[in-house]
Amino acid sequence: MKKLSLSAVVVLFAIAAFAQDRRIERNEKKEAKRQKINELMRQAEEGVLVYHKQSTFGIQLRTNGYGAFYEFGKMKTSRKTNLYRIDFAEIKEKKEEKSLGGSFIFGNPYIYGKINYFYPVTLGFGQQYILGQKGNKNGVAVTGVYYAGVALGLLRPYYLTVDDPQEGQRDIKYSPADSALFMDQGAIIAGGGFSKGWGEIKVKPGAFAKIGMRFDYGRFNETVSALEIGMSADYYPGKIPIMARLKERQLFFQGYVAILFGKRK
Repeated sequence: MKKLSLSAVVVLFAIAAFAQDRRIERNEKKEAKRQKINELMRQAEEGVLVYHKQSTFGIQLRTNGYGAFYEFGKMKTSRKTNLYRIDFAEIKEKKEEKSLGGSFIFGNPYIYGKINYFYPVTLGFGQQYILGQKGNKNGVAVTGVYYAGVALGLLRPYYLTVDDPQEGQRDIKYSPADSALFMDQGAIIAGGGFSKGWGEIKVKPGAFAKIGMRFDYGRFNETVSALEIGMSADYYPGKIPIMARLKERQLFFQGYVAILFGKRK
């Protein structure tokens, strides 16, 4: 009986000691978490960009077109973040000018000589490096960004509505058989419209690289509000035909300015 009582006392002491250790461990974790939160709050007040991940959307104006993108980032160190980004843009040639066809009241404007729309879609990996913190929450953080990856050029044929002397009014794209009629301004009635050509897209694979500077002026670490300025280059092994009477290119070099907005955690 005494042995049983002694065993029970030992078990009770062991349980109490274990419970005490668990309470101490929980309290230590709570205190560490509290200190970490306080440190993050202090850094936020001082304007330091501190986060685990961020999701960002942006719109950009390029020297040869426009575009939009989505970016996901994971912070690796206090200054470096890994970035994963997808861009969608449209490239336009400098000599593209809209004109009115014969039906100038109801018809769509058209671009004389344009034979294809060109939409580069880029999938890339890069990094963001903090060059200068905000100093305070009302300041501006300066970061450098760079990317590289795969470019998928989407070519969509450009359609015109023309007055064919033999077949009457019809929609055509640039082809060996219709090239003379396509380039005859007197026969052009209007542009073919936005709905034409989507089922005839051709994919041109390539590669791209991008570098820029980002200026984050957001007041809170939980949100992204920034301006990005930079340049990029896209290269395609095959030539890209956009205008009928211009040299087909493989390399596209452009500057851009973008507005970014998003969230951090």
